[in-house]
Amino acid sequence: MEKNELYPVFLKVNELNVLLVGAGNVGYEKLSFLLKSSPNARVIVVATDFSDEVRALAEKHNIPLLHRPYSTNVLHKKHMVIAATNDPEVNRQICEDARARNILVNVADTPELCDFYLGGIVTKGNVKIAISTNGKSPTMAKRLRQLFEEIIPDDINELVENLNRYRGTLKENFEEKVEKLNHITKSFISRS
Repeated sequence: MEKNELYPVFLKVNELNVLLVGAGNVGYEKLSFLLKSSPNARVIVVATDFSDEVRALAEKHNIPLLHRPYSTNVLHKKHMVIAATNDPEVNRQICEDARARNILVNVADTPELCDFYLGGIVTKGNVKIAISTNGKSPTMAKRLRQLFEEIIPDDINELVENLNRYRGTLKENFEEKVEKLNHITKSFISRS
């Protein structure tokens, strides 16, 4: 059986410089996903044409739009790039240019050109769960996201906040704190 070798991380995209190239339907989907997860993401969109949806979303979130074709100079000081143009050759060039500069890149609908995937995400307050199918089935990630949204209680954030306050009162060493917190959270799981 093939194994998912991805290493999950949660990026502070409000502190990183993100570039999105392309502003059609796919660009809109990528921008929406990014801003849904992190409404204060630092992102710039570059395209020769912008859909009305991208324009509206960019205006709502104060996202700069650069009306121009892709060129390597837009990669300056970027940490992450999402290529979402309707031209596979431009997307491939973006990938090559980004990798040559050690910039993480995602090329829409082309898993072999991706350093990372944008999977399904469930967010309830401070709780965030990312779901990946290793680029094999975004539809399955979506269905799993919907399932987790239904089964995770709406008051989970209150529990997380209470556990955080309790953790702050513990004076034991690290191992003893972990043991106490594990005991408490285990009881939460068994009641579900």
